[in-house]
Amino acid sequence: MGWLTFRLTHSPFLLGLVGFSGQIPIFLLAPFAGVLVDRWNRHRILLVTQTLSLIQASTLAILVLTDTIAVWHIILLSLSLGFINAFDNPTRQSFLIELVEKKEDLGNAIALNSSMFHTAVLIGPSIAGLLIAFVGEGVCFLLNGLSFIAVIISLVAMKITPKIKKTHFTPVRQGFKEGLSYAFGFPPIRFLILLLAWTNLIGAPYTVLMPVIAKVVLHGGAQTFGFLMASSGCGALLGAIYLASRRGVLGLEKIIAIAAGLFGTGLVIFSLCSFLWLSMFLMTMIGVASALQLAGTNTALQTIVEEDKRGRVMGFYIMANAGMQPFGSLLIGSLAHAIGAPLTITIGGTLCILGSITFAIKLPSFIKMIRPIYLKKGIILEQQTANQPEG
Repeated sequence: MGWLTFRLTHSPFLLGLVGFSGQIPIFLLAPFAGVLVDRWNRHRILLVTQTLSLIQASTLAILVLTDTIAVWHIILLSLSLGFINAFDNPTRQSFLIELVEKKEDLGNAIALNSSMFHTAVLIGPSIAGLLIAFVGEGVCFLLNGLSFIAVIISLVAMKITPKIKKTHFTPVRQGFKEGLSYAFGFPPIRFLILLLAWTNLIGAPYTVLMPVIAKVVLHGGAQTFGFLMASSGCGALLGAIYLASRRGVLGLEKIIAIAAGLFGTGLVIFSLCSFLWLSMFLMTMIGVASALQLAGTNTALQTIVEEDKRGRVMGFYIMANAGMQPFGSLLIGSLAHAIGAPLTITIGGTLCILGSITFAIKLPSFIKMIRPIYLKKGIILEQQTANQPEG
């Protein structure tokens, strides 16, 4: 959608506006949607959201293939997808727990799911970038629409024993306040969410400027754009494989801090580069770091959160992840229009590094607070708690 917008308008600002339109509903609605996720049947919610996503993607494909697409269509369809994802994302993250029968498998299941989810988020645009170069945007959107059919069939085929949930009579607003107090009252959860929100505000929206970098800085076209996004996707896959291969969640907080710093460093160097091969290498590095932070944060939160508040915490997680990017997209698009894309990315990367340093300083106290939870859940033994260093 970013490449289509830039092809139609050649405007960095409109690139940011489209990104803002697709993600602002997530920021506004995801935490409240999390309240409903904790109350409703998650399997049924997913069936509804995936069906609506199929309709949205098919509409976009038809408009492009019939050459009737306009910028206002893209903005409107981005808004509609944002509303759908505000409910879909926290539901999918919370639904995983209902699929795992053995408690001892939960940690690995969370890590694998997080890695697959965030790898798909990063690899999807990479594949799309290559498809755009060879078959155009319309076919790309059509394939995206068809992919939802497989997802819906898989959901229908699942035999799920729904968990019995207590009937809630409290208003959604009160449930939201309870989730807010829980998530931001416990420092490890609070700072995990805040670090993710920070990097997604001033770092992750660099993808909005990739069409500009590919065309203006590297003097390429759709193929160059595809190579850059494919490199990021390969990096994400490497990061995901590493994270999924780890045994347990111990030490994950350190990896998150390092990944945020590596992400910022990669952005700074990338912004100064004008060679395609080196830019592709740096995009791979950025992809690794992004996957480690995103999936690592997801895994850490899912591990320490209480079950009856899982949907709400994942709502805040989605808000910090996808929900902050609309503001970042609008900010970065506007800033790039004023000072240029390379300098904008340099500033964003530098601020990401500062965020990782702040998080790293807090690590010893976080680890001390999290250990009793790990001990209670049997993730670590009491002897490990006594013998391990503070961080």
